[in-house]
Amino acid sequence: MFPTRVLAAIAALGVAMLACTFTFDSQFQGVTYVSPETTEIEVPAPESDQVTKVKIEFGAGELNIDPGSEDLLVSGTATYNVEEFIPDVTITERRVKISQQTDSLNFIPVLGDDIENRWELGLGNFPMELEIAAGGYRGAFELGGIPLYELRIAEGAAKTDLSFSEPNPVVMELLRYDTGASQASLTGLANANFREMVFRSGAGDYRLDFSGELQQDTEVVIESGLSNIVIVVPQGTPATVKFDAGLANIERSGSWRMSGGVYSLAGEGPELTITVDMGAGNLELRER
Repeated sequence: MFPTRVLAAIAALGVAMLACTFTFDSQFQGVTYVSPETTEIEVPAPESDQVTKVKIEFGAGELNIDPGSEDLLVSGTATYNVEEFIPDVTITERRVKISQQTDSLNFIPVLGDDIENRWELGLGNFPMELEIAAGGYRGAFELGGIPLYELRIAEGAAKTDLSFSEPNPVVMELLRYDTGASQASLTGLANANFREMVFRSGAGDYRLDFSGELQQDTEVVIESGLSNIVIVVPQGTPATVKFDAGLANIERSGSWRMSGGVYSLAGEGPELTITVDMGAGNLELRER
């Protein structure tokens, strides 16, 4: 068992790193301020049932994504007061990219009170592979019920909530989430209906909630540095957690059993297998 005083130091260090991450003076040179403007974003529905690759590139600010119009592939608004944040929509055959003019602004970790940059997007009920690439931002993604064949999220220092309140009607081959020093809550993950999930993170606080109903055996790989990670599995879902850690502590509640360094929950139906490779911090296993 890891000494309590060391765990406290690890937790304090993690909080300090997050505090540093989300504190930034946004008075910087090289941008053009404008009065707040709102731009409508509309991407027409595909002409066939083929899968469309949708990529969203976002700099710093607030990004919200929900189920959207039945008639459009992507719809919504972008509100900003920096000219370089104006959105650009590129549509080619079975590919859509929504991005910002942020090449010169990638160094900005977060925004201060004087800068506004907020996207409100809705995704239509059409088959797609979704990729989100973002910098230092706050994100809220409700993707329940959207037919996603693949989901990739790559972000810098962020505070993100990802949820699947309804089952994915198609099988997702891969859910990949790469994040820096962040806070992230992922809920309803069983409803994502993925075969494989890869979660990689730096320092931060993360909650992975596998609520919902598994449709097939699922493999999850978690690789993390100095972190606090909570894994939640519903009662009755068979699950196995293989834990490989350096200076890390593990806690469990509910019916989790340990045998030979492997933690498991009994249940029936498809099985959830999770491999955790963690540098330091705390891992908590919960049963809901």
